[in-house]
Amino acid sequence: MHATTIYGKNDVRYEEVPKPELITGGDAIVKVVAACVCGSDLWRYRGISPVKHPARIGHEFVGIVESVGDRVSKIHVGDFVIAPFYDCDMTCVNCRNGFTTSCLEIGWWGGKDHWGNDMQGAQGEYVRVPHADGSLVATPAQPSDELVPHLLTLADVFGTGHHAAVSAGVKQGSTVAVVGDGAVGLSGVLAARRLGAARIVLMSRHEDRQNLGRDFGATDIVEQRGDEGIAAIKEMFDGIGPDAVLECVGTKESMDQALRSARPGGQVGFVGVPSGGPELPVRQLFDSNVGVRGGMAPVRNYIDELLPEVWNGSLKPGLVFDLELPLSQVAEAYAAMDERRAIKSLLRP
Repeated sequence: MHATTIYGKNDVRYEEVPKPELITGGDAIVKVVAACVCGSDLWRYRGISPVKHPARIGHEFVGIVESVGDRVSKIHVGDFVIAPFYDCDMTCVNCRNGFTTSCLEIGWWGGKDHWGNDMQGAQGEYVRVPHADGSLVATPAQPSDELVPHLLTLADVFGTGHHAAVSAGVKQGSTVAVVGDGAVGLSGVLAARRLGAARIVLMSRHEDRQNLGRDFGATDIVEQRGDEGIAAIKEMFDGIGPDAVLECVGTKESMDQALRSARPGGQVGFVGVPSGGPELPVRQLFDSNVGVRGGMAPVRNYIDELLPEVWNGSLKPGLVFDLELPLSQVAEAYAAMDERRAIKSLLRP
């Protein structure tokens, strides 16, 4: 089979690798129908997170089950399935508490499973899923080709935007600001609208992202950053600020922007993968009563809730994909996102 391997800065390659095989009895082999490039993949591509040795990469995929182990009971050969960006059992106490990203038997695509076996990266033709009954969610039927990108967002990006909105306490009538106009930030806009937000401000300087943000439910756009951006946000809400702020970048600057934009007693939901040393100013939070919640999104816990609305077409989060390429052109998929020529790249093996 063929898959993507990252060798270092600006160096991802489409190459031949061994096809995975069943190992544990509770696993499944999935033939990938669609995968994609995540903004967090770019940390290694840009050299921010050093690559010590060539490694398989990619953590978002949907596909068709080719084979299952003899202990798999819920997932069947031929099912079209959605996989979260990690492997989980869905039975441990952390999974039952709603935080599958802290599963006691967690594994990571492109890394190792709970037992130390290799897990293939998602940007390839086949992937072995160690906990098939836990990780995978089968769709009601085989989806149309047009529906596939929307289903793929449930593997990570839309579930992550949803987690930002949930963590920020967005509810019917909330006022919301979204820091970050990448795929996660745009997903946060759509999630906030779904949860009933009355007004949603997207912070964005890019016309294409602004337009998609409006399609997703943004009522206002703020292009400024720093003190000027914070002042613009507060001015829109009686000089006080919005109820909820979604931090969808992960830098020191974006966290500062979010914390100082929220109204006293408001809430920040953060899902941006930390980069650049964001820290919480405890005295500032004490004085303002601004709350902070979020982290790595437990998207597996959200799939069952979100899938029906994606399946029936009332939610179309797959519009964040503005570039589609064959897997053989994965290097261009990375370059386009790195150079901001694409919001999010979809790959089809």
